[in-house]
Amino acid sequence: MTYCVGMCVDEGLVFLSDTRTNAGVDHVSAARKMIVFEQPGERVIVLLAAGNLALTQAVTQLLAEPSDPNAPTLYSAATMAEAARIVGDAVREVHRRDALSLAEFSVDFNCSFILGGQICGQPPRLFMVYAAGNFIESTRVSPYFQIGESKYGKPIIDRVITPASPLDEAAKCALISMDSTLRSNLSVGLPLDLLVYEKDSLRVTRFATLDNNSAYYQMINKTWGERLRQLFGEIPNPSWTDLADVPVRPRDTRSSVPRLVIGDLPCPDAPAQTLAEDMTPKGNAPQQ
Repeated sequence: MTYCVGMCVDEGLVFLSDTRTNAGVDHVSAARKMIVFEQPGERVIVLLAAGNLALTQAVTQLLAEPSDPNAPTLYSAATMAEAARIVGDAVREVHRRDALSLAEFSVDFNCSFILGGQICGQPPRLFMVYAAGNFIESTRVSPYFQIGESKYGKPIIDRVITPASPLDEAAKCALISMDSTLRSNLSVGLPLDLLVYEKDSLRVTRFATLDNNSAYYQMINKTWGERLRQLFGEIPNPSWTDLADVPVRPRDTRSSVPRLVIGDLPCPDAPAQTLAEDMTPKGNAPQQ
């Protein structure tokens, strides 16, 4: 499983991904899910991937080494929207090549991507690319995307992140979101890749790989848990009032005496049978 998150705020972009690819009792492996396409002074484009590892690697390899040497690439795209289309086209090409073969083995074509960055002279932009190759762009109403195991880390982002959030605060929120996911799902795991892009820098200036030895991540993990428990303890317990509005269903007062059934039709006037009557052999009435 995977968890990746990308955020677009006024000060720049934040990208965070885990590295776990398989999880089980005796099978845990890791692979990087973040790829950076950088041409300092001209563009920085970041791609996060989730889904079937063979498919996501096939897409990223096609982006790095296109089958057509004259095809546009992420280094030649004139806009970030064109870059998103290039990623979508690569997804469709891999689908045309591999989807039928995968279906014969009951394997779904499962991959998705977060693409973000900035090209010189244009603002930073953030996109999510689906398995069909289509994509959407983040907005000021929803300035972030998640792919993979997203449900555990979503609440903190919804409560905290706005376009006006400072860049370092957005990075901190992304890490807390990831920590919540790691806490609840063993299929997402360390180490983490964190890239924070400053608007108009047109180069990578902040990048970190965080693992169990990272002092900052350990502080996040410890402090967030302690403060949550502290805040939980400070919230008053419920106060109870009268029971006037309890939605009690009235009891059925009709007789519940068993009825004799003849064939498929109930016979309400027939006397109820007793256990002793049921045990009397039919056609062998007792002698007087």
